[in-house]
Amino acid sequence: MFLDQTGLSCRWLLAVLGIQMFIDYEDRIPEGCPAIVVSNHRSVIDPIVLTAGVGRTLRFASHHYMGQVPLLREIVTQFGAFPFDEPQHRPQQFFKQATQLLKQRQMVGIFPEGATPMLQQTQPNVVGTFQRGFAHLALRSRVSDLAVLPVAIATLEEQTLPSAIPLRLLGIFDPSEPLFNQPGWHPVILYRRIQILIGRPYWITPRLQRQYQGKQARKVVEDLTHYCHREIANLLPQSYQ
Repeated sequence: MFLDQTGLSCRWLLAVLGIQMFIDYEDRIPEGCPAIVVSNHRSVIDPIVLTAGVGRTLRFASHHYMGQVPLLREIVTQFGAFPFDEPQHRPQQFFKQATQLLKQRQMVGIFPEGATPMLQQTQPNVVGTFQRGFAHLALRSRVSDLAVLPVAIATLEEQTLPSAIPLRLLGIFDPSEPLFNQPGWHPVILYRRIQILIGRPYWITPRLQRQYQGKQARKVVEDLTHYCHREIANLLPQSYQ
């Protein structure tokens, strides 16, 4: 399997943090083509984990507040993230930046569950509802040889650390996020042992791109979204048997 410098750096960082990582189905990772990598999401270090699992640079669409908080902004951008813009410009900016990266034959990482499972401590084997932005991106970008790759991050052992970050403080950096308008603290989940399970890629063919119009568009988007959600949900139980 090909590993680039960012992938190697992320694997090294996980080792320094004492996190053991196991990878299954590496042969499913597409080689030499652009890809949208989608995954479940429960920890702030998931971008590093996913990059280490795939083994190459992933350009992440990260939450808006991560680009506003000092130090956190430097960390996420160091690992290839491009934080969302203000709410009124968010969809346009996301599609423009992500499409440009895909046309450059890069890999874009997206967490379709959004910030909810990361802020509301969900169970490791539960996958929340997927937002459909990644499916629209895949079908709208008109990029050839594009794959959508579902990846499951399964925690075999983890620890919840005390947090010093109140949710309302994050609301200062992103007042548009309703999750920050509540009491409580931002949970910090630190993995100890994780298993990365690579799903079967979903190839965006010219036929699918042609179907992304009119009444057919909604069904094509739903099919792709459900496929990735189902693939990840089915992979997770393999780690908890």
